[in-house]
Amino acid sequence: MDMATPFLFLSLLIATTTAIDPSCTFSKSDGSDLSVIHIYGKCSPFSPPKPDSWVNTLLEMASKDPARVAYLSSLVAKKPTLVPVASGQQVLNTANYLVRVNIGTPGQTMFMVLDTSNDVAWAPCSECIGCTSTVFSPNASTTFGPLDCSTAQCIQIRGLSCTTVGSSPCLFNQSYGGDSSFTATLSQDNLRLAADVVPNYVFGCISAVSGGSIPPQGLLGLGRGSLSLLSQAGPLYNNVFSYCLPSFKSYYFSGSLKLGPIGQPGRIRTTPLLLNPHRPSLYYVNLTGVSVGRVNVPFPQEYLTFDPNTGAGTVIDSGTVITRFVGPVYTAVRDEFRKQVKGPFSSLGAFDTCFSGTSEGTVPTVTLHFSGLDLALPMENALIHSSAGSLACLAMAAAPNNVNSVLNVIANLQQQNLRILFDVANSRLGIARELCN
Repeated sequence: MDMATPFLFLSLLIATTTAIDPSCTFSKSDGSDLSVIHIYGKCSPFSPPKPDSWVNTLLEMASKDPARVAYLSSLVAKKPTLVPVASGQQVLNTANYLVRVNIGTPGQTMFMVLDTSNDVAWAPCSECIGCTSTVFSPNASTTFGPLDCSTAQCIQIRGLSCTTVGSSPCLFNQSYGGDSSFTATLSQDNLRLAADVVPNYVFGCISAVSGGSIPPQGLLGLGRGSLSLLSQAGPLYNNVFSYCLPSFKSYYFSGSLKLGPIGQPGRIRTTPLLLNPHRPSLYYVNLTGVSVGRVNVPFPQEYLTFDPNTGAGTVIDSGTVITRFVGPVYTAVRDEFRKQVKGPFSSLGAFDTCFSGTSEGTVPTVTLHFSGLDLALPMENALIHSSAGSLACLAMAAAPNNVNSVLNVIANLQQQNLRILFDVANSRLGIARELCN
């Protein structure tokens, strides 16, 4: 998308707010442990779908994954940031996990999307054209301040539209999804996360939106870049965080985000984090193979090999719904899975390997092999079920088939009820079993 094209200002998301269950707790006593809530959960400020529509909702979320994966595949430094999470017209079409934060002095509560593949945070601000949800009011904060074009942070922003230097406001334009864009002013204010305060936190103050994919209350970037939360917090969190994403079956549908080294699992299996200088925000890991049951699925190793120049390899991402393998890898995994499960097979939305629920007892374990770490996926992380329970489907799919189809993505459905540790300081990613609710 040409970022110089004038925006067509549409409403931000058709977001229906609802009362939050009074038993919900949003922070713990240690000060750096926050609740992570799905936008559909009882602790979310947005109305969940009806129980009989959960599977359809999941199918709709998964249908947006190709745009997300295409973004992850094409993300290159110094190019406009395209951050698709979903391209539907309603907030319930997004697959987002939220954290409750406070911005400003006094603090204004926002529920911001947790995104591990994005750095720059942003929030809709008062008088925003097209924003319909809760917005941040800069005039109500005594610590708010816009940044100008001469600041070091402004130079690091993609989609920059500064025409002069000095006192000119640092304006930038970015797209989010195939149908959405926003304009913002780079600003700073205090960010409170539970009992912690990050002073002078730099974020984009959104003034206008176009399209229907922009998260209604903003985004909190947990990537690896220079303007991410980890980088801005400095020694407060020592480049360490972890999250536990809840199961779709959990009552409150809420997990936790632990910031900093304190309170992280003492014993946890780890695999090295790989750094791609051309895609500095992404968390690459070395996926070495996939097993189905006792069979180590054969496919050319080149489809998993990390290559910083092409972007090939495997990333862990919080915004993609179901795990996506490049075509040859997915086909090999799917075909082996079908060999070991009683058919016949049918398709359901993004899933092409669905079978009778009565055959679930024959389903083999799918294991992801990383350097130094094997992750045997629990059944609820490997399958989804139809509303009536009559069908079960392998909850994986092929990555978009295009010239940039070189990236494998380990998605949030496969991460549920696992503690995922991002230890950037020691270049490692850890995984441990945990009931997240």
